[in-house]
Amino acid sequence: MSNRLITETSPYLLQHAYNPVDWYAWRSEAFLKAQAEDKLILVSIGYSTCHWCHVMEHESFEDEEVASIMNELFVCIKVDREERPDVDMIYMDAVQMISGSGGWPLNCFLLPDGTPIYGGTYFPPEERYGRPSWRQLLLNIAKSYQNQRSDVIEQAQRLKAAIQNNEKRFISNLPIDETNSVLLDISKLYNSLHQNFDTRNGGFGGAPKFPQTPSIDLLYTIYYYTNDQQALGHASLSLNKMISGGIYDQLRGGFARYATDAAWLVPHFEKMLYDNALILRSLADGYRLTCSNKFKKAILETLGFIDAEMTHFQGGFYTALDADSEGIEGKFYVWYKEEIDILLGPDSKLFCEVYNITEKGNWEEVNILYLPLEIEEYCRIYSLEPEQIYNKIESCKQILLAERNKRIHPGLDDKILMGWNALMITGLSEAGQALGDAQFNNRAVINYNKGIEYFKTKDYWYRSYKDGKQSYQAMLDDYAYWIEACVSLHQATQDILYISDAEDMLEYVHKHFYDETDGYFYYTSEDQTDIIIRKKELFDNATPSANAVLCRMFYFMGVLKDNKRYLNISERMIQGMEKSIILYPTSFGYWAKNLVIMNKGIEEIVITGKDKLTVTKEVLKLYSPFRIVISGDSKVKEWPMLIGKDETDETLIYFCKEYKCQEPVHNLNELIELMNERINNAL
Repeated sequence: MSNRLITETSPYLLQHAYNPVDWYAWRSEAFLKAQAEDKLILVSIGYSTCHWCHVMEHESFEDEEVASIMNELFVCIKVDREERPDVDMIYMDAVQMISGSGGWPLNCFLLPDGTPIYGGTYFPPEERYGRPSWRQLLLNIAKSYQNQRSDVIEQAQRLKAAIQNNEKRFISNLPIDETNSVLLDISKLYNSLHQNFDTRNGGFGGAPKFPQTPSIDLLYTIYYYTNDQQALGHASLSLNKMISGGIYDQLRGGFARYATDAAWLVPHFEKMLYDNALILRSLADGYRLTCSNKFKKAILETLGFIDAEMTHFQGGFYTALDADSEGIEGKFYVWYKEEIDILLGPDSKLFCEVYNITEKGNWEEVNILYLPLEIEEYCRIYSLEPEQIYNKIESCKQILLAERNKRIHPGLDDKILMGWNALMITGLSEAGQALGDAQFNNRAVINYNKGIEYFKTKDYWYRSYKDGKQSYQAMLDDYAYWIEACVSLHQATQDILYISDAEDMLEYVHKHFYDETDGYFYYTSEDQTDIIIRKKELFDNATPSANAVLCRMFYFMGVLKDNKRYLNISERMIQGMEKSIILYPTSFGYWAKNLVIMNKGIEEIVITGKDKLTVTKEVLKLYSPFRIVISGDSKVKEWPMLIGKDETDETLIYFCKEYKCQEPVHNLNELIELMNERINNAL
């Protein structure tokens, strides 16, 4: 029989709808029951593509005897962390303070009012891995609450206070030290990053290895302002190694969440929308700087994967693909050499050498496709022209892809999330700008409009959409990423509608999320009352800090419209974070880029003349860490940077900073000279 979760739309909650556990969703009825019956609450948090969530469900939550203990002693709540990240971050903080680590599934025991008392991640059915059994833990927690209630409540209050104060230690109210030059700041950032370089495999640190795109983007920014070839080289090496590795799907395109090893070979096979969106942006910037065909190919293949496997037929992007199929992680993606030999025939020898396919396997007796050498190396080995080997390899890949598609596919989390969709809209837009390909900008616009249909209501926006149903109010990252998508789409299309949308949303966020006392934004709106703490998200996690994104967006809009209030908000935010940024740039990568570009000043480029849109398209192909590009439009002559720049037939390009412009130039090459001159003068 089904439980209460059968009425939910979240794929994760629906996975648990036939558990014998009497699960509730995160709703008031669960708390009312706990208070009425004086029971502790067990909140279990995960997401649909989480491997160990599946394991614990099978071992414990599907067990009738274990479920009866849970139902008797606790009020049990299941939470999809992707729908309720606000709930997740509170109890993740608690578990990390208790145990020193976190992860999913996240299992936390709460007082009836929601205050945490104890928690952890995965617990096995029997004692092992140095962890108590789940059954014994349930009994011990319930016994402690019955027999030592005052101690448990006192401990819970201390834990709650620690969670409330957790972010404050990273915020300083001291102004930026004006004696510290910008160049020295950049040097400090680079040195902190450099300590963690993996110079052999790319990326940062050892296993497990995550893409860390904010750090890659920061390296490109550092290169732009310092001409440090090492910064450029490591950022590009990191992307190259990821594209060559098993973390990248060599047949379909698209990136897995992370690699379990340092060399990017063995992925954790789940594919998340946000990872692919963020990597697309890094690849777009990498392509702008290097014109690498490998980067361009990865952009096109990844967008092809998104289109084929993660896009709703009516528009909007799905959330994730599971790591597992048929209960085995990675089964959908791996190969036995014998399979490939049969499918490819005489071409198998070349293909297996290129992708390191062996009889013994390169991972657990099977093979993950990856490129130990660049394909160009095999041109020399086999005395083939590049076009010959590329055509042969592509033909083999299509054969294998067709065969792979006959397999049982990994599970799809088909809910559509506002913030993650915004990240992909920006990824599409940035790819379109970098490649000069309008089809990607058009797809971004189509999905932007579909997102408004899915998420927006008269009073506010929703976070999640599935099967015609909206769920949960949007949170700070949803708004921040959507504003960022507005800005990117304005740059790509030059349509002022997106600036109007961005400004409306900035005002809404400022009204409902802003904390005047310290100048940062709460993660949840002021009218959301079903959580015990309103937290502020400052770190970059799997996605950029919403506060960091808003800092940059207020800065952009402040410069664009000469809005001193917006500029003051962004400057206050960056000043409070500067010390933490310098100390921990890999944890505050998006902030760190803000620090550099706000110290250096945003680049302002205005283009007038009958060919202004054509020239704008070419300008957007150029790399810049952050800029405002405007093709002159009489509708917005009140914008400060357009004052005095009347339309003429002749193309004129103005390169400005703080509304002070150099003499206009007439073509792209002259603009590039001006940009280089400004950078060289700053070195």
